[in-house]
Amino acid sequence: MKKILLSAAVVMVCGSLAAGGFAETRTGRSGEELFKEHCSACHPEGGNIISTSKTLRKADREAHGIMNQTDIVEKMRHPGKGMTSWSASTLPDADALEIADYILKTFK
Repeated sequence: MKKILLSAAVVMVCGSLAAGGFAETRTGRSGEELFKEHCSACHPEGGNIISTSKTLRKADREAHGIMNQTDIVEKMRHPGKGMTSWSASTLPDADALEIADYILKTFK
């Protein structure tokens, strides 16, 4: 019985990993709510309190090669000096994408 349960657990975990299950878990919160919680302290109103040339405004994002949601999430995962890194275990991919979508729609 233990062997069957262990095998079932392994299949479930591997299936979740293959489908991106752990990283895709959503909190169900909006991009705006997530942005306010995780980003607004350093990026109030789309600005940047650490590096004023690296705001979330479209012109500044694009000047630094950040064009779309994927680029924003990549920057969240692997930021430069001065920015907090947000791992997928801290901020699931689905939530990071919600934040990225909010940034793209809000800070033009």
